[in-house]
Formats: sequence, structure tokens, C-alpha cells
Amino acid sequence: MGDVTNKAETSEEVKPRSVRVVLMALMIAMLLAMLDNMIIGTAMPTIVGELGGLEHLSWVVTAYTLATAASTPIWGKIGDMYGRKGAFLTSIVIFLIGSALSGMAQDMGQLIGFRAVQGLGAGGLMVGVMAIIGDLIPPRERGKYQGMMAGVMALAMIGGPLVGGTITDHMGWRWSFYINLPLGAVALAMVTAVLHLPKKRAKGKIDYLGAALLTLAITSTVLVTTWGGTEYAWGSAEILGLIAVGVLSTAAFLYAETKAAEPVMPLHIFRSRNFTLMSVIGFLVGFAMFGGVLYLPLFQQSVQGASATNSGLLLLPMLLSMMLVSLIAGRITTSSGKYKMFPIIGGAFMVVGMFLLAQMDTGTSRLMSGVYMAILGAGLGFLMQITMLVAQNSVDMKDMGVASSSATLFRTLGGSFGVALMGSLFTTQVTNTMADRLGPEAAGAAGSAQLDAASLAKLPEAIREAYQYAVAAGTHSAFLLGAGVAVLGFLAAWFVKEVPLKGAGPAAKAPADGGAEGDADAAAGDGGPARAHEALAH
Repeated sequence: MGDVTNKAETSEEVKPRSVRVVLMALMIAMLLAMLDNMIIGTAMPTIVGELGGLEHLSWVVTAYTLATAASTPIWGKIGDMYGRKGAFLTSIVIFLIGSALSGMAQDMGQLIGFRAVQGLGAGGLMVGVMAIIGDLIPPRERGKYQGMMAGVMALAMIGGPLVGGTITDHMGWRWSFYINLPLGAVALAMVTAVLHLPKKRAKGKIDYLGAALLTLAITSTVLVTTWGGTEYAWGSAEILGLIAVGVLSTAAFLYAETKAAEPVMPLHIFRSRNFTLMSVIGFLVGFAMFGGVLYLPLFQQSVQGASATNSGLLLLPMLLSMMLVSLIAGRITTSSGKYKMFPIIGGAFMVVGMFLLAQMDTGTSRLMSGVYMAILGAGLGFLMQITMLVAQNSVDMKDMGVASSSATLFRTLGGSFGVALMGSLFTTQVTNTMADRLGPEAAGAAGSAQLDAASLAKLPEAIREAYQYAVAAGTHSAFLLGAGVAVLGFLAAWFVKEVPLKGAGPAAKAPADGGAEGDADAAAGDGGPARAHEALAH
């Protein structure tokens, strides 16, 4: 009897240790995906300075996020049907190819195209990590690992700007992409060695029609937000045509999903109120985070005179706040199984943070901007992991891949929309302000200059001051839009239903009223440990 007990105890000790080894490999892959965007944020002004094309600045990010958004549902469905490991490794390889090509880009057009290739791979990286964790760890226990995920995000967000700034200042911006290659090689080796999941057999075909229609809808909609009021007038034939394409392709996609045998995004998952709300909130989180990461370094370098390296350091208040709050929220969720308060608090902090950032001008000190960023970071910390956790807890295990990919898609779409809309407002405001203060000709000459602090210092004082004032006006408009959008997330959070997280502890009871969330909760909670045991046994 004692031997049996000892064996059981040993098994319980080995299993968590094995899970941690697998999670370490996944965290490295997550770091690979997140580090890239953080590095590029601080390198962007220098990239624009060398390759030109300030008017296409937002497209360096938009191309990446568009490709990520379009490919994410496909990666999730491929993982559900054919197995997650092969899909995951393939996405890493595609991401590395895109990174190498981006580093070799000779003009802005090439860079945008190669960033799209990178985004195709990134779509599989994030959804792969989230879906595999969803398979291995039941929802109630998943809170324990939020600290690990928050740590990786913090490492990427803190290290990314620092690495990006240092590389840009000392090695050139191209190494901001090349740095992905050794990290990717480590991720490939570790995932191949330690991740062993049960093989799956496809029961149907990939919904290529649905994927194509979804891609068309996403692309046309983002083009409207990017080009409307800048490249083309809002009432122009081009913009109206894109709006029509977006509406028609969305309607066709929804119809196709009701007929497809294996829909790329099963519509029944949206019957869960919590899943739908988390998708909306995730969209708004992406909107705020991507916009902040792109336009805060621009403000710091152009208005506050920071170097690329220092602008990375100046993001620390937001990133450290985000990490700390995410760790606290994860611990509380694990111990109590409660989570409804976090989206509400996070939404409130995000509104306040965005509004305060919108008040920055040429006289704002680095200390005050740091305080504003810390408030925004706290809001993001309350929301980042909770949205994915609750979304996964709201579906059956068989839909874990598409649920993870859908939640990731909406967050990515939010980032794409945020960058596009904020970019449109920013560019328009900078151009108009420069023209008002200097006249069209002088404004055009200044607008073609590099955005980094060293180059701005070489401009005549009148032009430099006008440009700094214009950038401050542009960021004011961008962040004010972010504050308005964040209000919607705060309001949506109040409608989240408190469904206990299954997996461990006495609190893991299905809700009395049952429903989609109750069924999904039971499936996710009961299926998690079995999946973990099966995966680690292979």
C-alpha cells in the first residue's frame, strides 16, 4: 500500500514538472512572436528615416497584423483537425523566413510585403501557444501559469524596446529582424524535443471558402480605416467600394459558416455570452496596446528628444505595471476562481490611462508621461490574460483551437484597427498642423525628414518646434480616440457572467442554470487533466 502511495506521490510530482518543461518551450515561442513587435516599435523612426515613406508608417505594422488576423483562424482549425505540433512548427518556420526577408528589405514596399509573410507565421505562433496550454491545463489551474505568461510578456515588452533601441543605435535597424533567427532556432529545437501531443486524424476539409471570405472582409475593412480621409476622401468611389466589399464579404462569410462541414470559425461558439464579450474586450485591448506601443515611442523621440534606446526605457512604467498587475490578477484567479471584477477594473484603468496620454503636449515631462503610461499598463494587465482564460473556459474542448484562434483574431484585429485609425488621425493632424504653422511647402520638406531625435536636432529651430507641436497634436488625437474606444470595453465588462473555472478545488461547480457556459465549463475542466496526462504520456 505504501508503494502505491509513493508511486502516486511521485506521479503527482513528475506531472507538474513535465508540464512546466512543455510550457517553457511554449513560452519561448510566445516570446518570439511578442518580441518582434516590441523591437520594431522603437526602431520604426529610424527605418522610416532610411527607407522613406512616412505616409506608409502604419502599414509596416498593419501588414503584419492583417496577415496575422487572416491566418489565425486557419491555424486554429488546422491544429484542431491535424494536430497542433506540426502546425505550430510550420508557423515558426514561416515567421523566421519573413524575419530574414524583412531584414533584407531595400524599400518600404518590400518591408511591408515581407512583414506580411512574417505575420502569416505569427498567426500560428500565438494561437498555437494558447491552444496547447488550453489542452494541457484546466481553466481553474491555468491561473497558476498566468504568472509565467505575464513574465514572458513583460520580458518581451521590457526587453523588446531596450533591445530594439540598442540594436538600432549601434548595429542598424536590420538586426531588429535578424535577432529573431537564433531565438527561433531555439524555439524550434525545444518544441520538437519536449512537446508530444496525441496525433489527430482529419474528419473533414479546411473551410477555404470561409477563410477566403474572412480574409477579404478583414482586408477591405482595414483598408477603409487606413485610406479613408487620407489617401482617398470618405465619399470617394474607392472608399465606398471597399465598404461595400466589406459588408458583402462579411455577410457571405456568415452564410458560408452555417453551411460548412468544418467551419473555420464555428458560429455556435458565439452563443456563449462570455465568449462574445471577451472577443469584444480583447479587440479593444489590442486597439489600445498596439496603438500605445507604436505612437508612444514616436512622441518620446520627436517631442521629448529621447534616443531610440531611451524611448524603450521610457516605456518601462507601462510594461512593469502591466506585468505586476497581471501577476496579481493571476494569483487571485487561481485561489478564488473569480474573475468578473478584473475586466471592469481593467476597463476603467484603460479609459483613464488613454485619456491622460491624450493630454500630453510639448511641455509634458517624462515623469508625468511615465505615470500616465503606468495607469494604462495597469488596465492592460487586468485584461490581457483574463480575456483568453474566460474565452477558453466558455467552449467545449473540441473547439479549443478555434476558440483560441478567434480570441486571438479579435485582439489582432483590434491592434490592426487601432494602428490604422490612430495612424490616419495622427498623419492627418501632423500634416494639417505643419501646414498651418509653416505653409504647405515648408511642411512638406519637414515631413520628409527623419523622425529620430538626432535628425530633428539638425532642422532649423522654427521647423523643429513646429514639427514637435504637430506630433504632440497628432498623438493627442490618436490617444483621445483610444480613450473613447476603451469606454466601450469598460461598459461591456459589466455584462460578463461569473462562471466558476473548472479544474481544481471546491469552487469548481457547474453553474446552476447550466447553459452553454456551464456545459463548456464542465468539458474544459474535466477534459483538461485527461488531455495533459495523455499528452505527457506519449
